[in-house]
Formats: sequence, structure tokens, C-alpha cells
Amino acid sequence: MSETRTPGSGAAVLIASASGRALAAAARRAGYAPLVADFFDDADTRDLCAATCRAGDPDTGFDAQLLIPALEQLAEGREPIGIVYGTGFEDRVSLLGEIASRWPLIGNPADVVQRVKDPGLFADLCQSLRIPHPEISFAPPPQTEGWLVKSVGGAGGSHVAPADAWRAGDENIYFQRVAPGEPVSILCLCDGTAAHALGSSRQWAAPTPQEPFRFGGGVRPADLPARMEAWLTDAAKSLAAASGLVGLNSFDFLVSDEAFVLIEINPRPGATLDIFQDRGGLVFQAHIDACRGISPAMPLEFTGAAATQIAYARRDIAAIPPLDWPEWTADRPRPGGALRLYDPLCTIKACAADAADARARVAEWTACLLDSIDKYGERDIERDGAEHQYADGTSR
Repeated sequence: MSETRTPGSGAAVLIASASGRALAAAARRAGYAPLVADFFDDADTRDLCAATCRAGDPDTGFDAQLLIPALEQLAEGREPIGIVYGTGFEDRVSLLGEIASRWPLIGNPADVVQRVKDPGLFADLCQSLRIPHPEISFAPPPQTEGWLVKSVGGAGGSHVAPADAWRAGDENIYFQRVAPGEPVSILCLCDGTAAHALGSSRQWAAPTPQEPFRFGGGVRPADLPARMEAWLTDAAKSLAAASGLVGLNSFDFLVSDEAFVLIEINPRPGATLDIFQDRGGLVFQAHIDACRGISPAMPLEFTGAAATQIAYARRDIAAIPPLDWPEWTADRPRPGGALRLYDPLCTIKACAADAADARARVAEWTACLLDSIDKYGERDIERDGAEHQYADGTSR
């Protein structure tokens, strides 16, 4: 792997995220030695990092009693410059405060995350800035049709469901009126007082019967009309300045024709990081600098188009086979691990000249990989290094 060296070259940095591989890859490209604690401890995450450990799982999330000792073990003898966090903390901001008491927090502080993820405060902020935002309610609506139920601090779409899925006794939830439009996100680099927009992306869902809004993938750029992209960018910049956001943050909208609504802010690097790999490999360094109030000396350059898609298991898999993973896969599970139906198997990535081609490639490659997994299970044979022909015409 080629690495771009920076003034912070070789420094260790802690990373905590539900899945830390994308942040680890960005850190390596910027010349850092990542130390990752996440839910999966995937094979390629290990290859990227100076050290890794598994801390928590997707069902229960992060817990201080597991995560803090894991981070202490990773940091021992390495003197990390601080900790960068990703997904997994919006619904447990007190844990961010505990982490910040031990290591420099490279990202939004706990109080900022708390404010932007509080549904009521967020709705008030949007109203004060005259940014369209769907109506919310903390009480169940009299008629659930046309409403969604969401978990406060949820991420990834899995926490969103039609409002009639609400049950008495559900905690830490709120209701949001359904809004029309397609998901579009603006990624910004924020320094606490202002924001610089890095670009737009378009997302799509990978629904299951229980999770109709589960995150499926994203493509950059969103290919919006210039006027719409300007509106979304202006809204994102206004919100960033009013909230005091720092580092990489994404702003999620629903866009339809000449209208848009803002759905939420993701106050940390998120699912689009893979498709925002700049030419110089410095987006991770830019995140660190922006958290310190320093804007990039030169604009980050993003060329062509890029897409990413999650490949979810089509069935229960008792043991991951010893695959020769194609180069366009990431978040590769280690052989022998078990997966349940609908669990994430890996991430598929593609680059192309335009967004349509990039999205088509990840769709084709995702289907190809899942087909190969299914065929392996049906044959129940050992590959022993045998080559497999993939959709891009290569053998690995």
C-alpha cells in the first residue's frame, strides 16, 4: 500500500468505531499508525493497523467496561496522539466524555454531539435557521400512517421503522413525519466556526422485513442540479456554524424536484468515508487539523466517481469459507466466523468515470460475491486456493 507521509508521519492514533476499517485505511494513507477497537476486528482491519481488538458487538454496542480497557491496552507503550471516533456513540455520549478524560478527543465533544442528536433541540435549530425539517413528536401520533418511529441517537437506518411498529414500553424513541425525496448527503470539513463542503453523495437502502430503511450503500457525486447542491451546501454550512461542529461531519437530506428537508446531522466521519478518498490521501489529516481549528492549506481533490455497498448475508453461514477476497472488497471477515441472515458480510467498493457506472459496478460485484458464497455452501467443498472468476473478469 502506498502511503502519503505528513508532518505527523508514523504517529499512533486510537480509533473507535462500530467498524474501524475505513478510518484505519484513511489514517494509513495519511501516514499514521492506527490502533482500532471495533465490533468486528476484520481481517483487512488487522492488516492496516499497528494493533486491533474487538470491543462490543452490533447487538449491544459499545460499553465502557469493555471499551476503555481495550483502548488502554491498545495505547500501552505507543503514546497515541488522541482518539478518532466513528459510528457507535451518538446514543451514549457520556462514553465520549469518559474517553475524552483519558485521551485527546479528535472529533466533536460530547456536549456538541448531545445537542445535534437531541431531536427536539435539533428541530428547534432547523426552525431558527429556516431549514426545512420533518415534523416530530415525542408522543405517538393519533394516526400512525405517514409517520416513522426512530431511536434517539440511532445510526445507519436500522433504527427507523413505520410508526405502527411502535410498542408500549419502547424507550428513547420519537416520531417523525414521513417526507418525500431521495437520500442525499453533504460531507463537510468544519473548524468550529465555519465549514467547507467536500462534496455530495447519494444513498440507498437495503431493506429487510424488520429494517426497511437499513443502509445499503452510497455513491459520489450525487449529480444534483447546481442550484439544489448550492441550497444543501448553504444549509449544511449554516448548521455547522450554529452547532460549533469540528472535523468531518455529514448532513443528511431528502431531495425531491425543487424541495428538500434535512433529516439529521452525523457528527463524525461516517459511511461515506470510503467514497471520499482524496487524491493526496490527506482527508484523515484534514479531520485532525479541522478539530484543532485549522483549515486545509490546499483544497482536497476528489476525482471521478466512487461507490460503496454493503453485502449482507442472504442466509445463515455457519463458517465463513477461506475465500480469496477480490481487491474490491473490504471489511473482510476472518475465516471460520459465523453470520446470521442479514448480517453484514463485507463492503464492496468501486471507482468509475461517473456515478452511474460506479453504482452499477458495486451492484454487479455484490451480487457476484454473494452468488459465490451461496455456491460454496451448496457444494460444501474446500477451495484450497482454486481460482474463481469474478464479475470484473479477473481471477483471484
